[in-house]
Amino acid sequence: MEKLIVTISKGKETYGAWIENMPGIYGEGDTVDAAKKSLEDGLSLYIKYNADIPDILKGGYEYEYRFDVASFLEYYAKLFSKPAIERLTGINQKQLFHYASGLKKPSERTIRKIDDAFRRLASELSQVHLI
Repeated sequence: MEKLIVTISKGKETYGAWIENMPGIYGEGDTVDAAKKSLEDGLSLYIKYNADIPDILKGGYEYEYRFDVASFLEYYAKLFSKPAIERLTGINQKQLFHYASGLKKPSERTIRKIDDAFRRLASELSQVHLI
């Protein structure tokens, strides 16, 4: 199964989404979910109205989403509070606020630190089963 790499980023007023390895397919919306839906609708129209479909779209595909830090922190704020993210990452809440609001851009090292913390959490949660 092929993987479509989707980048999601918040602009001044809306979110944008595009497929890195399938140029020309874009989505936009007031929320991340709306941008994803817009992107999927655009991809469906592309497939429906183009006779020459690229190999990456033949035989099934799945999405891999990539967020910039500000968009990620804003989108997941409904699930994770700043104190929780601070506990996960070791980055203080004030700094996280600056990243989420776009006032400051995190360094590549800080981006890796946030990414690694959430990957560890995801790995741990994937091993948990409720009884």
